[in-house]
Amino acid sequence: MRTRSLLIGAALAAGVVVVSQPAHAASPAVQITKVYYDSPGSPDFGANSSLNGEYVQIRNTTRKAISLKGWTLRDETSRADHVYTFGTFTLGTGKTVTVRTGKGRNTTTTRYWGRSGGTLAYIWNQGKDTAYLRNASGTLVDSCSYNSTRVDYKVC
Repeated sequence: MRTRSLLIGAALAAGVVVVSQPAHAASPAVQITKVYYDSPGSPDFGANSSLNGEYVQIRNTTRKAISLKGWTLRDETSRADHVYTFGTFTLGTGKTVTVRTGKGRNTTTTRYWGRSGGTLAYIWNQGKDTAYLRNASGTLVDSCSYNSTRVDYKVC
């Protein structure tokens, strides 16, 4: 510690500004923690149970509840129907919400995209895709990419 103090003192005396960098960037307050992109079951024809087998989990890592009203979750495509928008919803302190692709009854822990219509209703590509989470202002909060057909999900 004494050596470091001497080096900093010498740098300051020489007119050098010392800036300390954090070891790693801070994690976002709301994070994508898992993308389950290959729903179980074969053959897979887009039944609601299969659609709900693909999902994204989002976690609030803070010590306060966060309103997700107007936040969006989307994949890499630019298709408008591949965007899920949260309605009035608050993610509790340290809680996780699961956003499932198919239809169902929304709860405090599970939201439903409401997709139906066979194999074209799936959101997440089975080999490669990216999930993007944006706040109500459109600012990117978090993303999670995967590129594998060897597993069915990605822990982010």
